[in-house]
Amino acid sequence: MANEHLITKLGVSTSKDDEEILGAQGYQLINVDISGGNCSHRVFLWYKKECGMRPVTRIQFSFLNEMSKGLDSAGYEKIEKNLNTVVGGRAINLWYFYGNSEFDIPIVNLEVSKDAKEEPALLQDGWERLGCELNRGAPNNLIYLWVKREKPSYICEIAATSDFNSDKQKFDLGFTRVDEDTNRGAGGDYVYLWYRRTTDKSKALTALNVSTDFQENVRIQNEGFKKLSVNLNAGTTGNDVYVWHLNEGCESQIKVMVLLMNSDACQVYQKAGVNFVNKNLNEGNRGQKMYIAYQ
Repeated sequence: MANEHLITKLGVSTSKDDEEILGAQGYQLINVDISGGNCSHRVFLWYKKECGMRPVTRIQFSFLNEMSKGLDSAGYEKIEKNLNTVVGGRAINLWYFYGNSEFDIPIVNLEVSKDAKEEPALLQDGWERLGCELNRGAPNNLIYLWVKREKPSYICEIAATSDFNSDKQKFDLGFTRVDEDTNRGAGGDYVYLWYRRTTDKSKALTALNVSTDFQENVRIQNEGFKKLSVNLNAGTTGNDVYVWHLNEGCESQIKVMVLLMNSDACQVYQKAGVNFVNKNLNEGNRGQKMYIAYQ
């Protein structure tokens, strides 16, 4: 663990003074302005690598007070800087964690993408996209943080929640929350997907699917998939939508799962040959169209 290549601290700058302070403290800049040009000041992410210090193993974001409670209770470090400078947008905070469970794989590098066209190449190069859209509320800007881990890792388990009551338990068990409400824009419950990672290839999930009606439920079950118990449309008037997973067969092991909300991104991913599940998670309501893709 005492490896000079592992990330040990994270920082955020929202002013020139912040930039000077972080630079003087030995932080390295990720040279992508995540404000997306939507404000009068720049916003940058920074990281630090210190020999002999604990490595960061998980990163999360919050844009609701309820999202923060579980993170705080589970011992995540919060950076008190708002990443989202969009006028009228929700404040977004970054949290990070030092874990030592079998599900915590140290992070060695970070990258920020600003265009869906950049994303498939990052996926194929072993990067993991974190779920929160950092410029939430800005038109045409889909800015995401990506992490590269010390060792190849795979998704070994997924879950879903329709409230925040079990967040601390999920974090304590080594899960990462996909910080995007699958009911975005639809009203209803706050529904989030979660996943755990492993370096053991034999434990990896091999395929994902989505059902939006009873007939699809039956067909996917007959194919050997297992269903998550939480309806991703919980609390809305839309269809019952469920995620299914498979962890057997000769399929490739799943390294990354992402939610896509932009039609251009969906086309880019499909064109690049990334596995794309063409089922809208907000089927039957007026919420944001959203799809699952995985690599």
